[in-house]
Amino acid sequence: MIPFKDDVPSGTFPFVTVGLIGLNVFVFLYQASIGMGGDQRAAEAVVFEFGATPCRITGACPVPGDFPSPAVTILTSMFLHGGLLHVGGNMLYLWIFGDSVEDALGHRRYLALYLLAGVAAAATQVAVHPRSSAPMIGASGAVSGVLGAYLLLFPFAGVHMLLLFGFFVRVVRWPALVVLGFWIVIQALSGILTFSEAAWGGGQAGGTAWFAHIGGFLAGMAQLFLMRAGRVARL
Repeated sequence: MIPFKDDVPSGTFPFVTVGLIGLNVFVFLYQASIGMGGDQRAAEAVVFEFGATPCRITGACPVPGDFPSPAVTILTSMFLHGGLLHVGGNMLYLWIFGDSVEDALGHRRYLALYLLAGVAAAATQVAVHPRSSAPMIGASGAVSGVLGAYLLLFPFAGVHMLLLFGFFVRVVRWPALVVLGFWIVIQALSGILTFSEAAWGGGQAGGTAWFAHIGGFLAGMAQLFLMRAGRVARL
């Protein structure tokens, strides 16, 4: 299922959403340029240096003279991505749902929601896997916060989806409540499965930071209540 647009009109230009997308793409291109130089170790070093590593944040694996500060990496990690599909998927969701949330909250409150959701996402993943040495990267946690806010603001907005099943292709329009509700359920089930595998296997979690998605999503919803958004559209 690939969403490509929603039915919520925006009354203002989404400066923050466009700026965030531009910044994420710029950083990704910079990452790609390092890898294209043939030095993959340098590209990996950027991820390990500026990604948010749980054990660095908790102090379980401190590094003398650590730079940047582990606290700073929570912010820098939001703008790093692991590949074209990673950055493309995050930016697609941000473009579809971000402009409507920005229009509802205003530019400043929307930016605050995005960044704080990203922080909450990282904190959630760290709390679940405090000794993990796998760096977290990506805007997924912050984007998840935008999705959580969108779900509360526009639960019945139509989301146009592209369904792909082999050679079967169909365009459908589903309510945001269904699309985003299904999305967060998948994140929760995947997170539980990953946690169980890590617990039974005696290893540490790697791959997708599912609990970061969950934490960001819930943080976006919580912030919406705290910000007392001025309007709630019922479409």
